Amino acid sequence: MQLRHEAPIKVFLVDDHRTILWGLERLIESADRPKMNVVGTAETCDDMFSQLPAALPDVLLLDLDLGGISSLTQLEKIHQHTSAQVLILTGSNDPAAHQQAVVRGARGVVHKQVSSNVLLRAIERVHEGEIWLDHTTLGGVVTTLSRSRQAPNPEAAKWAELTNKERQIVAALVDGKAARNQVIAETLHMSEHTLRNHLTAIYSKLGVAGRMELYLYATSEQHGLVAQ
Repeated sequence: MQLRHEAPIKVFLVDDHRTILWGLERLIESADRPKMNVVGTAETCDDMFSQLPAALPDVLLLDLDLGGISSLTQLEKIHQHTSAQVLILTGSNDPAAHQQAVVRGARGVVHKQVSSNVLLRAIERVHEGEIWLDHTTLGGVVTTLSRSRQAPNPEAAKWAELTNKERQIVAALVDGKAARNQVIAETLHMSEHTLRNHLTAIYSKLGVAGRMELYLYATSEQHGLVAQ
């Protein structure tokens, strides 16, 4: 009698760092139990969407921060293009972003600093339909879902779309108050041009017109994003 072998788990990788993609691909291809195959890699969302129809992955391992853009904004579109389970890969320890990822349809969040065995186990469990989260984040997700049924909070969703760097910039602006952009940029160890680019993205995501509105938005009791 022939033994039946389960089909390998088909994994698609999305990360804007080529070296990370290279390492992840070799790690996943080396998995034995269960067997896994990498069926595609992408460094941008556009590249990912162009490949998904043919790749037909079981699990999509998606970096949270793609070139300064939160991949959370792409989750709805991803679910329209593939039935793959989405597992968020991140270097951020921001529980709010992790909670929003699952609320928006991801099956789990795994940190980039975990061991290779933990990462492979996360892929396996998500493929099996389980949720992969630490207990603290899972508790936050349950609370968020409970509250959303009572009173939706679109402002929290806006804040969750900001990248970790963008949130650091908002905090620095609140702390600096009237400080010039050049001073804020030096504090954050970036050029003034880079700061202005980040601010443009932040204004767009939060729906504010400039620094003054951003300050009032971030420190208001209604939004409570940054403590004064």
